Amino acid sequence: MASPQAAALSGYIARLRPLKLQTQTETERMNHTPEDNMSKSKRRRTEDKVKNDDEDAKDAAAAISSGVTASAIAASYNDQIRPLLDAVDRLRHLKVTQEGIQLPTIVVVGDQSSGKSSVLESLAGISLPRGQGICTRVPLVMRLQDDPSADSPKLQLEYSNGRVVATSEAMVADAINAATAEIAGGGKGISDAPITLVVRKRGVPDLTLVDLPGITRVPVQGQPEDIYDQIAKIIREYIAPKESIILNVLSATVDFPTCESIRMSQQVDRTGERTLAVVTKVDKAPEGLLEKVTMDDVHIGLGYVCVRNRVGEETYDQARVEEARLFKNHPLLSKIDRSMVGIPVLAQRLMQIQASIIAKCLPDIVKQINERLVRSSSELDQMPPDLNNTGDAVRAFFHIVKKVCSSLEKILVRGEFDGYPDDCYFHGTARVVEMLNRCAKKLPRECPRRADELFLTEEMNVLEETTGINLPNFLPRSAFHVMLKKKLEMVGQVPQDLVNEVWDYVEDLVMKILLQHSENFPQVQSSCRRAIQSLMEKTRARSAQHVKELIEMELVADYTANPDYMNTWTAIMEGQKKFMESVEDMFKPTKITLQGFGEVDVSHLRTHADLAAQAFDLRAQLTAYWKSIVLRLVDGLALHVLRGVKRLVENDLEEELADELLCNNMAGVERMLSPQPSTGTKRDRLKKSIVLLQQSKEVVANIMDRISAADEL
Repeated sequence: MASPQAAALSGYIARLRPLKLQTQTETERMNHTPEDNMSKSKRRRTEDKVKNDDEDAKDAAAAISSGVTASAIAASYNDQIRPLLDAVDRLRHLKVTQEGIQLPTIVVVGDQSSGKSSVLESLAGISLPRGQGICTRVPLVMRLQDDPSADSPKLQLEYSNGRVVATSEAMVADAINAATAEIAGGGKGISDAPITLVVRKRGVPDLTLVDLPGITRVPVQGQPEDIYDQIAKIIREYIAPKESIILNVLSATVDFPTCESIRMSQQVDRTGERTLAVVTKVDKAPEGLLEKVTMDDVHIGLGYVCVRNRVGEETYDQARVEEARLFKNHPLLSKIDRSMVGIPVLAQRLMQIQASIIAKCLPDIVKQINERLVRSSSELDQMPPDLNNTGDAVRAFFHIVKKVCSSLEKILVRGEFDGYPDDCYFHGTARVVEMLNRCAKKLPRECPRRADELFLTEEMNVLEETTGINLPNFLPRSAFHVMLKKKLEMVGQVPQDLVNEVWDYVEDLVMKILLQHSENFPQVQSSCRRAIQSLMEKTRARSAQHVKELIEMELVADYTANPDYMNTWTAIMEGQKKFMESVEDMFKPTKITLQGFGEVDVSHLRTHADLAAQAFDLRAQLTAYWKSIVLRLVDGLALHVLRGVKRLVENDLEEELADELLCNNMAGVERMLSPQPSTGTKRDRLKKSIVLLQQSKEVVANIMDRISAADEL
């Protein structure tokens, strides 16, 4: 659905069509006035059939007068379309294209010596630089403005960052040459820096066109070897945007498909919907021209206009008279449809196309300006503040630290991740819990032992080695401690691996968050990185000590208040009688199923029946107690990690960063007073961009207000 702005522009353009059609009618009449007037004059004098030079002069005067009438009618149309054109020209003058916003532009291209400059001269009624080789060495933006009240033409050149030079019709060619030499040098080189020529003159069409250097493949003396590549690059930059209309000037003396300008046009406009062709030098090669422009072998979507340019010392008015006579009387050229011939027709077509492309593009230009202004303003707001002294730097530093700690508290303590909803890596509490769960699974639920170990063999060996002088029915406490130490050594690396994994993750997360919040001060990031690495080393050391103490505490005393210990031990011991019967009775099966142990083989125990009962009891105690050990380790590790994270976020991180950057007479934060050159450059660029976009927004707002006011009338 079209936007309100697009609808308003379309309505505005639609209201101009009656004027446009009327103007076109007058233009056609002007095209054929010379001969029509001459015919009327001849009919008035049919009796004597006399034709003389005086009558031809009168006919020419009538043609010129008719052209002025057409111009007067066109003035009403031009007055309406000119605000749109002026708005676009103002945006072009502001260089809004530097912000990536393309403007609707009529771009004139053609091979060298195709008659490109002559066409522009005919449209503007002024003389442009002439000479051998490339006449146009820089892009020439021609702004033609019809001024019916002007007693004399007013011309000025604009170039080189706002330089304005007034000139005249007689001196304009020299002025353009001087400006070109200043920009591109005095030789034959080219430049992509444009010159703008403003022509305010009675009777010219309201048009803005960009004339580009003519395409040449072979450099002449004084030209760079890559002259073709340089010209082609400039042309592509201008004709590539979809907002550009390509005015392709072709000489009737060549085959159109062989023209380099046609090839370039087709590269960016394959369907030809943006291309209008102007055929020059028609009087030199009239044969087959009708077939060329009607068969359209090169796909010119906007059609052809054939023209005759000024010859010799002809005035521009005389040239139009001769042009009209040529297309009326020539046996071949007269067959070409009148809507396809003449400079007046070309001017009218260009004004129609220009109005259409502006109406189509302007709403999108308004949208792009607003979007880029919002984006640039937001980007500037996110830039670091200007720091003028150490106090400013300290405040900026603690502002960064505060934001870092706040983000980490959300991620690692409160489990909030609104700033990173789609990046699971930053869902801190969930990732830490995953690590704790993996650790719990790595700790065996049952008391660990070797897979190839025979039932109770280890316990019996320990009992033999811990036998002392004591009552035979008492289980040696030292035997339990020896067994417990062996089992803890088998799993001691698991909690150590957990804390290493957690702190590796936390360090990486802290580093990412800190670098993100300090991106505007890269000069202090190395110090911040060093502080974080130092802090995490201390944190890892504390955790390693904590894990060591957890293991040591388990060896200090075999104690638990967990009632599950006695319940489990009692349930296992209920199978001791069954177990001893199988050991002592040689006729019973050697494999039995016991609660807590599953199926076991007791055949190897029958020769050690005296220790079997104690070994069974020792295994039962370890099995029951192991559950309490695993629970204490997992819970203790979880609480230690959570406390460590909270301590780091709420206290340690800020202290470590402050110690690193505020020590040595605040040497760290003082580096913040020396911003990176790229930061200053970026800030200046954004400020200039915002000023330009604000001015551009004002330009388009004014024209949209004018259109809205016209809608209300």
